[in-house]
This record gives sequence, C-alpha cells and structure tokens, in this order.
Amino acid sequence: MPLDATGAETRTAGEAGAAPPVTPAPAVPGYRIAFEPSARRVKVVFAGTVVADTRRAVILHETRLPPVYYIPREDVRMDLTTPTDYRTHCPFKGNAHYWTLTAGEHTAENAVWSYEDPLPEALPIKGMIAFYRNRMDAWYEEDAEVRIDPVTDAHVHGNPLVDWLMRDAWEAASISELVARLARQLLAVGIPLYRLNLLIRTLHPQVMGTAHVWSGDTDEVEEVVLTHVRALEQQFLESPFAAIFRGRGGVRRRLDGEGARLDFPILVDLRNEGVTDYAAMPVTFSDGQIHAITLATRAAGGFGTDALGHVHEILPLVARLVEVHALRRTARTLLETYIGAHTGGRVLDGLVKRGDGEDVPAVIWWCDLRSSTAFAERLPRQRYLDLLNDFFDGAAGAVLAHGGEVLKFIGDAVMAIFPTSQAPDAASRAIAAARDTLAEIARTNVRRAATGDPPIAIALALHHGEVTYGNVGVPGRLDFTVIGPAVNEVARLEGLSKQLDRPVVASAAFARLAPVGLVSLGFHALRGVSAPHEVFTLADAG
Repeated sequence: MPLDATGAETRTAGEAGAAPPVTPAPAVPGYRIAFEPSARRVKVVFAGTVVADTRRAVILHETRLPPVYYIPREDVRMDLTTPTDYRTHCPFKGNAHYWTLTAGEHTAENAVWSYEDPLPEALPIKGMIAFYRNRMDAWYEEDAEVRIDPVTDAHVHGNPLVDWLMRDAWEAASISELVARLARQLLAVGIPLYRLNLLIRTLHPQVMGTAHVWSGDTDEVEEVVLTHVRALEQQFLESPFAAIFRGRGGVRRRLDGEGARLDFPILVDLRNEGVTDYAAMPVTFSDGQIHAITLATRAAGGFGTDALGHVHEILPLVARLVEVHALRRTARTLLETYIGAHTGGRVLDGLVKRGDGEDVPAVIWWCDLRSSTAFAERLPRQRYLDLLNDFFDGAAGAVLAHGGEVLKFIGDAVMAIFPTSQAPDAASRAIAAARDTLAEIARTNVRRAATGDPPIAIALALHHGEVTYGNVGVPGRLDFTVIGPAVNEVARLEGLSKQLDRPVVASAAFARLAPVGLVSLGFHALRGVSAPHEVFTLADAG
C-alpha cells in the first residue's frame, strides 16, 4: 500500500473502505484594500464643531467594510484631541494610535486614530487622521451631507447582523451597552423593535439576576435587579422568563387581533401598550446555563420571518459576548463578597502574585465577640450560627456602611481597615462605625431577649499605623490581607478591651488622628509590647 509524504498509509480510489473523492471548496472572494484620493471637500462635524475640513482626503476601501476618510493632520483640529494609550492592530495596515475628541462638554473616547508607522501596504495613509463615522454628528462632501450606512454595505454572510457583531459589537464595555447597541442595530436593519429585555442570571448571595431593558420610547437601557426573594414571587414565577429557565423552550405570542393567547400576565400589559408581537428566546452560555432575551414590537403585522430569523441566527454569538461580560461581573461579585470591594478590585487589576502589594497608612479595626467559646459549647449549632451572624451584621455591616473594607472574619472576630490615603476622615468614619455597631448590638439584644437568647457583648479596638497590604501565603493558595506590627498591636488592644471591661478601646496613634469624642483610660501594658501605651475609649461608650 502506498505511503504519503508523512509515512501514513493512503488508499487509492476504488480500494475497499476508501474515502470518497473530495470536492474542492469554492474560492473565497479575496480580501483587499485600496486607496483613492478624493478631490472633493470633506468636512467632519462633532458637537456642532467642524473638527476636520480638507480637499486632500484619501478614501480607504476595505473588503466588507464601509469606506473610511483619512485626512491630513494639518486639516484636523488636533487641538481638540488628547492622545490615549489605546492601540489596535491590523495585519496589513499596522498599529493604530488613538485620540479622544472633546468639543465643549462633549467627549468621544478613542474616536480618532492614525497609523503613525504603517506597514508597506498602507503607506498612502501614513500619519493621516481618521474618525469613527458613527461617533461624529455629520459628514459633508462639498457641503452635501453624506451618509454611509454599514447595513446597506455589501456583506457576505446573508445576515446583516453578523457583520455588525464581528465588527462593532465587541466594543461594548458592558452588558447594558451591548443591549443598547444591539437594539439600535436591529432598528437599523429594519426590525421594528419597541422593547428588548435581556435577563442574565448571576452567582450572587442576594441577586438572582439582572434584567437589561431597552425601550424604544427613551432609547435607554435600564438595569433592573431581580433578588432571590423577588424570583420567588408570583409575578416572576408566572413570567416567560421563569418558563424558559425551567427548560420549556421559548415563547412566541401574537398580541394583535381577536383571540390572542394571553397566558402570561406580562402579555396583557404589553398589549395594553400597543404591542402586536412578542418573542422570548433562551440564551445559552457555554456551561449550559440558560438566560433569556425578549423582543416586542408595535408594528402592524408583528415581526416578520426574516426579522426573527436574523435574531435567532445570531443568538449564539450574542451569548458568547454577553458571557464574557457576565463572567467578569460574577468574578467581581464573588471577589467583593468574599474578600471585599477594594481588595477584589485590586486582584482583578492584576495583583495576583505572592508578594504583590504595598504599604498603606490605615485605621485598623478589630472587633471580637466576647464569650464565644462558652456560647459554642452551650448553644445548638444553628443558634450559635445565628448569634455569629447577628454579631457580624452589627459589626461588619457598620464598617461597610461607613466606607471601610472588611478583610476577614477570623472565627468570631472582624478585621477591617479604613485607608487614610483614600479617606482623610478615616478616623471619623471608624468612630461612626463603632457607635453604629454598639447601637445595632443593643437593638439586637432587645430582640434576642424577647426570644430567650443570650445577649451579645463585643470588644472593639481601633488603631492607626502603616500596614503591608497585599498577597501572602503559598503560590497555590494566597490571602490578600494586611500584616505588620500595627496589626499585631490592634489585636493586643482588643485583648485589653476585655481586661478593662470596655466595649471600645483606641490607641494613642488613633486618638491623634481622631477629631473629638475620645477620653483617656491611662497607660496600660500590652502583651508582647515593652513600654506601656496610653489607651482611650469613646466618651459615650459604656
């Protein structure tokens, strides 16, 4: 049996089991760029200001893209632009540098670009300036307004929405922006959209999902948070969304004419708004989780087959774009929930290696539940967990309410910081949080007494110093936290709080930062610290 060049066995036609002959695929139309000098006067207007005016424009024609004007820099109001670090790459034009355009109170970020050092194929536009066509107010040739609609431009996919998804949709910075752009593009291709609603489920302890609702009346997207509690209410359980999430496929209802099927309460509301047709379709992520999108129209006759066919065809692409945004939002939510908002943001920004971090001055907060060992021994597990959560609601809740960052729940204690570099009034915030904690614990104890549960007592220490804020641990399991002598000292202060039977104690370093409201408790020895330290408490703390 003959061998091919790689040594693999080959079969000739007619041999037993031979594969059928392969029919060559039809040739794909070539991809090309071409440059055409324009003898016409070209003007670009943004926010009522002429930002470019030239008779020396060069028009770039690129396969499957609308024509682009490139204008000599001398004919552009470069004084209205600010260079940015944003870059894009074209394999035959090179790297594009970008500018943000500002006229009056209006700004278009990264709306201006140029190939400063283009590849040989694009030398005719070297250093010339281009503008995003759809982000300018108007374009003129010889004082006649020019409109080039990408939708009517030749495309090879048969579905005008596919070209838009490949070319423009990725620029959306959020799910809401993507929904707004999608809605406007549906209108641009002739789909008579009145309302679009994309509901994305999320992994969040309080929120079941977020609906991104675009309305044709306002051309704006409203984000509506669906809590886990609301998701159990009858209004949601009787919605098309709930049906889709239960795996019942999609929903299509014509609402015009007699005999309309109004088997979901929302359909009655929509028909009263003049909606003639409604479609709800599942949007499936790569992990199999089902989300949903709904479309409504007021057009006579409802949606045509072409309209819904084009939308149905692009849903897998839309799902992938949305999934990228949703995964980032989920990652941020989980990081904020488990390690704190500020800390989670730093991790997402790239501080992920062991040793990453910085030294920051901060108010350090340490609050401990007193007698927790006795509670753990006496109380049933669930009652002890309820007690812990009552304590955490009062202590950690007050920290978050006043802008602090809860770093850890250490057994029955809360460690938090108020960075003074971010908030010069960090000490005042910490004092306000301490007072709120005491007040909330007092209210909780009234409630606990009514149910026969033991009262909660706390020991809270406040200190100020420089801490190392960053990653520690082993390479495969890190903890983003604060360390340093100041952290050790606040733990010692918390122990002194119990010894002095005071709910709140503060160091002299904290007292120097605090405005008013502290009284001295004298000098006391801290365990492991050689010299006695003056400590303080809140003037109105018992």
